[in-house]
Amino acid sequence: MDFVYEQNLQKQGDKLLAGIDEAGRGPLAGPVVAAAVIFDFNNIPEDLKLAADSKKLSAAKREKLFSAIIKNAAAFSLGICDNAVIDRINILQATFLAMKKAHSALQKKPDIILIDGNQILPNYTGKQTCVINGDDLIFSIACASILAKVSRDRIMEKMHEKFPRYNFKQHKGYGTKIHMEALKLYGPCEIHRASFRPVRQLTAQTKK
Repeated sequence: MDFVYEQNLQKQGDKLLAGIDEAGRGPLAGPVVAAAVIFDFNNIPEDLKLAADSKKLSAAKREKLFSAIIKNAAAFSLGICDNAVIDRINILQATFLAMKKAHSALQKKPDIILIDGNQILPNYTGKQTCVINGDDLIFSIACASILAKVSRDRIMEKMHEKFPRYNFKQHKGYGTKIHMEALKLYGPCEIHRASFRPVRQLTAQTKK
């Protein structure tokens, strides 16, 4: 992956660029996690240039790149919204909020933020652009994708220790067959997203 997109923006005057991406919009349990990352593109080691969309990498590869990103980024941060926030304001707004939290926590303030997807951050007064498939095209966004994915996976592995019957360490809260079977058997736990239809429907059935 090259840095042509980011370097062109820098030539236009945007010196500090932050890639922003999220993980966990689709699961039935757990938080949505966003990450923001800024790089000095003159100081990136070769192993980091292999960064790609986190969904296309093995867990072991993501972990290795996670460490390299943390070590070499000029700045990075996370923003997290738990299932209670998701249920209260909906997953889209919770995703935006997590991204804003990540941006606000950056040690350096970017001149522009690059967001994966087709929607810009609402009520954000700074300079921004969104890039469809940005996690596969833009180095900064790809790295943010890895930070978000690994961080969320680690959270769900800890949740597995607290709620082992749901096997969160395997599916990370996504609606897999084994997760749905556990939901039907035990009902939702405190980290399930009550507003998501499969959880809501099961909850309604158990109350009958």
